[in-house]
Amino acid sequence: MKQSTGALDVGHIALIGNFLPRKCGIATFTTDTYQALRARFPDMQVDVYAMDDHPGRYDYPAAVTGAIPQHDRTAYIATARAIENSGAQVLWLQHEYGIFGGEAGGHILDLLDRVSIPLIVTLHTVLEKPSAAERTVLEGLLRRAAKVIVMAERGRDILERVYGANPKQIANIPHGVPDRPFADPEAFKGRFGWTGRRVILTFGLLAPGKGIETIIEALPAVVERHPDAMYVVLGATHPNLVAHEGEKYRDSLRAHADRLGVGSNVAFIDAFVDHEDLIDYLQAADIYATPYLNPAQITSGTLSYAVGVGKAVVSTPYVHATEILADGHGVLVDFRDSAAFAREINDLLGSSRNIGQLSARAYARGRTMIWPRVVEKAMDELIASLATRPHRLLHAGKADKQVLAPDILAVERMSDATGMLQHSIFSVPDRRHGYCIDDNARALMLMSSVEDLDPVTRDKWMTIYASFVQYAWNPDARRFRNFMNFDRTWCEDVGSEDSNGRALWSLGVTARDAREAKHRDWAKAMFDATASLALDLGSPRAQAFAMLGAAAMLEASPGHDMALQILRRFPDEHLALLDAARRPEWGWFEIVLAYDNARLPEAMLRAGMALGRADLIACGLDTLDWIVGRQTAPEGHFRAVGSESFGRVYAEPLPFDQQPLEAQATIDACAAAFDATGDMRWFDEAKRAYDWYLGVNDLDLPLATQRDGGCFDGLMPTGLNRNQGAESILALQMASCAISGLSKRAGSVAGTARVIA
Repeated sequence: MKQSTGALDVGHIALIGNFLPRKCGIATFTTDTYQALRARFPDMQVDVYAMDDHPGRYDYPAAVTGAIPQHDRTAYIATARAIENSGAQVLWLQHEYGIFGGEAGGHILDLLDRVSIPLIVTLHTVLEKPSAAERTVLEGLLRRAAKVIVMAERGRDILERVYGANPKQIANIPHGVPDRPFADPEAFKGRFGWTGRRVILTFGLLAPGKGIETIIEALPAVVERHPDAMYVVLGATHPNLVAHEGEKYRDSLRAHADRLGVGSNVAFIDAFVDHEDLIDYLQAADIYATPYLNPAQITSGTLSYAVGVGKAVVSTPYVHATEILADGHGVLVDFRDSAAFAREINDLLGSSRNIGQLSARAYARGRTMIWPRVVEKAMDELIASLATRPHRLLHAGKADKQVLAPDILAVERMSDATGMLQHSIFSVPDRRHGYCIDDNARALMLMSSVEDLDPVTRDKWMTIYASFVQYAWNPDARRFRNFMNFDRTWCEDVGSEDSNGRALWSLGVTARDAREAKHRDWAKAMFDATASLALDLGSPRAQAFAMLGAAAMLEASPGHDMALQILRRFPDEHLALLDAARRPEWGWFEIVLAYDNARLPEAMLRAGMALGRADLIACGLDTLDWIVGRQTAPEGHFRAVGSESFGRVYAEPLPFDQQPLEAQATIDACAAAFDATGDMRWFDEAKRAYDWYLGVNDLDLPLATQRDGGCFDGLMPTGLNRNQGAESILALQMASCAISGLSKRAGSVAGTARVIA
């Protein structure tokens, strides 16, 4: 059946955690969860994504949709894509430190950042004193999760007190246990050769911290009163311990029992037993002991299983034990108190009435924890998480979005006397990352583009940004530098090809568009001194930037020799690239998509118009049409090529992360197409790309902050990247200038019959 409440149905979920045959408690838990979900809700699809610490080692069952190599960050991102494309409605994550890659398991956040469906997290450990990295990861989970499941009230307390979690976000659901009938231990002992013995059992991966020594040291006093007593330590040694020291720890426990004269009363079963065998072992025991040494342990699956089948439990008072054994459902003794363990075990073994009553109370509590009830409670939380997912708005009134007036307030906020800083934390400039010529070149072009700008303000900022570009020129290397520290020291002698191409572009545009002759003269002189570097550029985008600068320079200075050399050389190289990369379904210059894609057709269009070459214009229109098609969502709105698409050979683009630069490049390219053809289609495409900033996008969220001219750094599957870096702010403002200018040109072509929004 499908779990349903009103209009909300959960018919398909994704489940992440370790999975059998991997041998650990989380693998058992995730496997049990999967099986319980399938049994209780047989019509529901459950896709399992197994965390894999040794790729290739495990023969996973058909239930496992995919495995995630623990330390391969790209695999987390690929899994996020798979989950997004699968149709799953909710993601349920089993979280434990040590099973995910990255510092403190931070790689899992890379996956969650790229999944847009609601997230439920079961926390198997909640640290009261986390390291800085552990805190960062858990706080990241809390920010992303619709619901967080803990298995003890102490977990809730720590989340609220230490991490500031919202109480409404937290649900306490006990560890699931198998639904087995209450049984007499004597009925199972013969299978294991324990007939006639009084069995005390401890189960779990063997490792220091489990307190096994405490029970061994209690045994002499127990054996003195009950010579038939036997302590069974069931479980393989923890794989990490075996890898470092083999079976040294197990051997030391055997030797310790021998020294105390109880070696014959201790049995070590070195095995990772399957589910059904484990329950039989538990039911064959008279007493279950958990002598754990860590008082903060919030979850113990072994303790839950023991209570579930009705065992009389003697335990140290770690967190989970104090909660599950409260109100007379078990016996608690102090940590490392062997005498107390001996006393309580002897009292139970010496009274069939006492042990019977305690077992019955434990079994009654276990009925509240059987797997069907646990997954029903979990399903309630899954359904609630769907209700918290924001409802998508209909894309109503797309054409009614108004163009924003250019506003340099945010540009000024990010700038100082040196230039424009690169990055911000939210809207506050982050000085740690300093400056770059990429942003200052863009800012220089913007100052010529804004129509209604106070001349004094325009002169101030044009001079600052121009000075940055000028100072970035390294005459010895004949290249522009790119990155500058906040203390004005350069990080490099030579910047990237793209940054050099952008610098030339800004010089050409400034030589053409600057409002004052002093700035135009400066830009032309700098272009003349530096433009020959363009002939050494090998990157198609860097060449495109240089072509755009050269086309602008030809308008400023007709017949300019170096500008003509650039425009006569690179377009033919790009035509050759297109021919080499072309396939029937792939009409692009490269075999991959990257950033600033639309600059390539824009450069061909501007070069074609400058040189009077119809073949270049035709190429620019064809390739722009192709990339526009890839940037159109099925619903018809603009969808920027996501940064996760970059570098994927002949692959359709992925939707996230979407960055403002792509919309601006598309607007500029469409403006070039309109100028070349007068076709109103290109105005419509430009306006569609511009509306992306205003909220007509995959998440229906505006990126522009209209009050101050700011722009968020992008769209992620989970929402906005709320930082506002220079590139994003400049992209919005330059896009506003471009669409305003295009609106005027389109309006004069269309006449009064067409209303321009």
